[in-house]
Amino acid sequence: MKAAKGTVFRYGDNVDTDVIIPARYLNSTDAGELAAHCMEDIDKDFAKKVKAGDIIVADKNFGCGSSREHAPIAIKASGVSCVIARSFARIFYRNSINIGLPIIECEEAADAIKAGDVVSIDFDSGIITDETTGKSFQGQAFPPFMQKIIDSEGLINYINAKD
Repeated sequence: MKAAKGTVFRYGDNVDTDVIIPARYLNSTDAGELAAHCMEDIDKDFAKKVKAGDIIVADKNFGCGSSREHAPIAIKASGVSCVIARSFARIFYRNSINIGLPIIECEEAADAIKAGDVVSIDFDSGIITDETTGKSFQGQAFPPFMQKIIDSEGLINYINAKD
């Protein structure tokens, strides 16, 4: 599985799916359009500032709310390579894996990493390194079958490749 490295966008507790992608855009299934409006109600400049490879770090219960896949699709399509949080809403966690968006639970990293820090992640080991401060954290590594789903860019591609 690959590694990720990017600049951190930092958010707090209970970032719900309606903040990740506002409900007024849910009539679209176009990933690019969803990305253009990702996080706009909590961070109006996110879509303009985010670059491929960047990382979101949040506190607890990230992705609570709706069960729609629009939220992780918007995050992934915006270029975010990984979301790190103290905890995730379970349906958001599953939807993220299903569409191939890596997410890692790690309380220590969520507590220590600041907005603007440069962070690298080794998905095989779960090691998260804040390159700005030099501190490393042990995140939850993915089991091999989940790594294969993420490497395939999602569950559908993974299943289709097995045929």
